[in-house]
Amino acid sequence: MFERPQSGERAILLHASPTGAPDQAEREEFVELASSAGAVIVDEIISARKRPEPRYFVGKGKLDEVLASKRQHDADLVICSAALSPSQERNIEKHLKCRVLDRAGLILDIFAQRARSFEGKLQVELAQLRHLSTRLVRGWTHLERQKGGIGLRGPGETQLESDRRLIGGRIRVLNARLEQVDARRTMNRQNRVRAEVPTVALVGYTNAGKSTLFNALTDASVYVQDQLFATLDPTVRRLELPNGREVVLADTVGFVRDLPHELIAAFRSTLQEAREADLILHLIDASDPNRWQRVRQVNSVLQELEADKVPQMRVYNKIDRLDRAPRVTNNRAGVGRAAWISAITGEGIPLLLDAVGERLRRETMHRFIRLDAAQGRQRAKLFDIGAVLSEEPCENGGWNIELKMAEKDLRRFLKRENLTEDQLEPLPLPATAINSQ
Repeated sequence: MFERPQSGERAILLHASPTGAPDQAEREEFVELASSAGAVIVDEIISARKRPEPRYFVGKGKLDEVLASKRQHDADLVICSAALSPSQERNIEKHLKCRVLDRAGLILDIFAQRARSFEGKLQVELAQLRHLSTRLVRGWTHLERQKGGIGLRGPGETQLESDRRLIGGRIRVLNARLEQVDARRTMNRQNRVRAEVPTVALVGYTNAGKSTLFNALTDASVYVQDQLFATLDPTVRRLELPNGREVVLADTVGFVRDLPHELIAAFRSTLQEAREADLILHLIDASDPNRWQRVRQVNSVLQELEADKVPQMRVYNKIDRLDRAPRVTNNRAGVGRAAWISAITGEGIPLLLDAVGERLRRETMHRFIRLDAAQGRQRAKLFDIGAVLSEEPCENGGWNIELKMAEKDLRRFLKRENLTEDQLEPLPLPATAINSQ
């Protein structure tokens, strides 16, 4: 992994956008990002240029203003809020004679600091190398020269080509290791599917309170801090709902506006938990005045991950800051659509758990299934997963079992156990069965 030097943290923030000056919310978020990376912010400069300048992105006059500020404040780093092309980044560095980072490079640096697990470190290194591979020139013209010296003159591999080859080889090694990690994660998901355990994924904008809610629900000890990207490594825990059903709760990495594509690609296996989930809890900071913009940005990332088709329930967190009462609102089908809670005080969490349990039962099937005497193993499994409401013995030694379980779980069970839908009998139920519910 490419480590950042320990020195060089006095930073000037250059607020720029392809369509004009960034708004106040975007500037505040960028300041939080820079602070999260450990930068000491000595000045902020806003560029209101409506169209990017091809060479420097910002105008020459604005760049001279940054240079004057750099000399005045003895800054050794300039961080631009816009995405810079490799040539623009190189040209600005040449003009300012200091390091330059764009938004993607800043987020990658934060991820490099926060990754703790083996998988997380691999994913961050892969994203960094992919980002670096487009920026090898970086103003270092000597890398374009061929190796010289006695016996080395003539056609040969340039230093730049050698670096590209080494980075390409390292990327292939990282991809192979991540494929092995992903295979283990996929096997764990398959085991949960076989055990008929549904998965609930926590997603949301960074600093919305996902880890706080995760700890409150599962008594876990996930690191919590009021900063962007406080935790990166995914955590999975079992959770028992009030109706007695067990689910798997997965805490995912927080999203942010313009999340670098290198990170989305590298963390795709981690975010696969959201794609394969039975229900997504979309956590929203109810006290954030820009929450609707954040909601759209999270949904955009979910769409890119092809997780936008997964049933979603919105959870408005931090109601303690708004002096609001906890509540749950239902959709037309009568199941939970949104919940208002406070993860830090625990208000509304029982209502949320009830709503999640009801939401997971939304697509349940209430049927009778006929099993013969030779299918005792299948009968035992139905009891193990808690799908049996009642049963009656049949004259042939089999059973007529009343079931209630999620439709997709029932279809999966039938397929895995080589049972047919002909063995299912629809309602109406007997009066005794109705009374037993």
